[in-house]
Amino acid sequence: MSEERIPKRSEVNPEYTWALEDIYPSDEAWNEDFRKFQALPEKILEFKGRLGESGETLLAFMRLSDEIAVLCDSLANYAQRKSDEDTANSVYQAMVGQLMNAYVQINSAGSYETPELISIDENKLDGFYQAVPDLGLYKKNIDRIRRKKEHILSDNEEKILALAGEMSQSPENIYSMFSDADLKFPDAVDKNGKTHQVTHGSYIPLVQSSDRVLRKSAFESMYHTYDSYKNTCAATLGAQIKAVQFYAKARKYPSSLAAALDGTEVPEEVYRNLISAVHDNMHYMYDYVKLRKKLLGVDELHMYDLYTPVVSDADMKITFEEAKETVLKALAPMGTEYLSILKKGFTERWIDVYENEGKTSGAYSAGARVHPYVLLNYKNTLNCMFTLAHEMGHAIHSYLSNKNQPVAYSDYVIFVAEVASTCNEALLMQYLLKNTEDKKKKAYLINYFLEQFRTTLYRQTMFAEFELNINELTAQGETLTADRLSKMYRELNELYFGNDVVIDHEIDLEWARIPHFYYNYYVYQYATGYSAAIALSQRILSEGEPAVKDYLGFLSGGCSADPISLLKGAGVDMTSSKPVADALRLFGKLIGDMDELMK
Repeated sequence: MSEERIPKRSEVNPEYTWALEDIYPSDEAWNEDFRKFQALPEKILEFKGRLGESGETLLAFMRLSDEIAVLCDSLANYAQRKSDEDTANSVYQAMVGQLMNAYVQINSAGSYETPELISIDENKLDGFYQAVPDLGLYKKNIDRIRRKKEHILSDNEEKILALAGEMSQSPENIYSMFSDADLKFPDAVDKNGKTHQVTHGSYIPLVQSSDRVLRKSAFESMYHTYDSYKNTCAATLGAQIKAVQFYAKARKYPSSLAAALDGTEVPEEVYRNLISAVHDNMHYMYDYVKLRKKLLGVDELHMYDLYTPVVSDADMKITFEEAKETVLKALAPMGTEYLSILKKGFTERWIDVYENEGKTSGAYSAGARVHPYVLLNYKNTLNCMFTLAHEMGHAIHSYLSNKNQPVAYSDYVIFVAEVASTCNEALLMQYLLKNTEDKKKKAYLINYFLEQFRTTLYRQTMFAEFELNINELTAQGETLTADRLSKMYRELNELYFGNDVVIDHEIDLEWARIPHFYYNYYVYQYATGYSAAIALSQRILSEGEPAVKDYLGFLSGGCSADPISLLKGAGVDMTSSKPVADALRLFGKLIGDMDELMK
């Protein structure tokens, strides 16, 4: 593929595009199924007021829900994947819009499901299971709905909460418009006086630059701008936290943390243990900061020095064909079943490989029932090879869950979503380190691995701790002023980075730049998922077949059990601090390896 000119979609070799014809052979076939989808609200309304009527009626409704899920999966994957091939194509934009509108109608028609299921008497429901054994398949799903009974309000109260829903999204929408659309940053200036545009997209590449003058200039451009609007940012974030608190109280949860984690069946101790375990192992981060300062050869290490590589680019150019071959070798410890699925994905066009005009940016995996679809924008870099391994981890997780679970339990929750992808990355890294003799390349790889630990495990845990703190302050009646938020954020930076870095006053405003604080206790899952993945990869490498068998069981589990139980089955207990502590010990070992290698 030429990298000089981005080709049009029509110019891309079909071999490197995904096979959407596996879902629908044509747009006409999609439209035929879409007409069936549009007729579903009527079918759903036929069951309104009848879910407690009999076991047969309830089973028929649950089977209809499965049919809807399967049909929606095909319609959504075809339309959205087609749209992502060329975002300027209005045909597929319209398809996505039509589908969303129809989906809203279906959701609205089925809004009676939760209150009706909750209202069925326990003894009566037990009678349903005895009279209609096939209904037992759906017991876990029904129990998941019914266990929230104490948090479901009266019909009128539920309607009020639903009406308030759009208002509750306002803080996030306002922040997004302000930060992504309206906010403009002054250009950064490099050591030669050349200007560089600063945007959210360009900021990280700029602070990764080897030019320290440019790094500092970009850092100041970003945070001096946020400083000018800090009171607006504080008021918006404060409104978001108040909205989260409102819903937690309205639904009778003891805290906003309890409300957020209840949705994925994760105990609060997992969140708090993560923070505690990172605190107990903060010395590794201090060692890393000290090593970074030494390797960069600076008198003072500043916050804008944390992203630039301590090892210059080792010029690792990797074609897509080479990346596939390397990933196959690296994942050999996963066994023949896993590798056969991986090869299937490589040879049967699960992957849309290269960039083309209008193609959506980034990378993802979409777990369609026919088979997963992976979007890449491959550029022959080390990072792109890791992205391939990462997304295929997601893909195989989806493939095995869809293959081994009934429709009702085939989707896995977000808490475990990053485990499979990061486990693949960890195995790839261990393979590369073991098979790389060139000292410069090896140092480059270790630096890459160390940065994953710093930015995922430590940084995301710091975010999680900040989010918990501001929620607890709000619950106590405190006001989140800009000065209060900045002071709290500075103290966390001092705790997490130690004495060998200058905590520049600009970093106090970083809280204003992070959109994740509007996602309601989302970020901790990056750190827990990373820890679990490191633990699983280490177990696979050390124990072999028994560990692989357990891991494949986890990948095949969908949501057939709660996520903590699924991970325990794979050999990782996330209710303890051990997986986090073990992962950070590996971080410590890598720091020692890097120090020795660079002598």
